[in-house]
Amino acid sequence: MTTWNLNGTKHHVLICNGSSCMRKGGEEATQAIRNEIANLDLDSFIHTTRTRCNGRCNDAPVAIVYPEGTWYKNVTPVVGSQIVRQHLSGGSCLPEYVIYQYDQEGFIAPESTESIEGVLKPVKSNV
Repeated sequence: MTTWNLNGTKHHVLICNGSSCMRKGGEEATQAIRNEIANLDLDSFIHTTRTRCNGRCNDAPVAIVYPEGTWYKNVTPVVGSQIVRQHLSGGSCLPEYVIYQYDQEGFIAPESTESIEGVLKPVKSNV
């Protein structure tokens, strides 16, 4: 098992490899993202991690870019390559695929999204 030295890493891409994402092309999206990173010689700046379910199955496949906190939906191999070139290398997100973006108040959905709102997590009361 490899232990990477992440000093100098600028981005971390979490790629969902849960069952819904895998059924909708998650493996192909994962390989496209990793191949584009290698093709652009960005391996020392971008780290990728396969995850299990990220809880956005209706938006599958999903990829999340940190430190920005941008969540992408419907990540096909073409979209995955665009994320690397346009967002990770170029600095601008792909708004048509964004589910959530992080701001100082937490994650927010763009005003013009076709993604489902989703179920709210239960709040524990201090009673």
